[in-house]
Amino acid sequence: MESHAKIEQTTEYMKLEIAQELGLLDRVVKGGWSALTAKETGRIGGLLATRRKNGQPGH
Repeated sequence: MESHAKIEQTTEYMKLEIAQELGLLDRVVKGGWSALTAKETGRIGGLLATRRKNGQPGH
């Protein structure tokens, strides 16, 4: 079973990967996740959930 820290690290990596795919990574790097709109963070969360459901570790 994966440790909690390992799961959080994987989740963060996946969120950053999705942000990059959506062209949002620069804003996240400069201003953190709070630099994004609710719509943008919702899109990232939706894609993250879909990938987890389908068992995809990344894109």
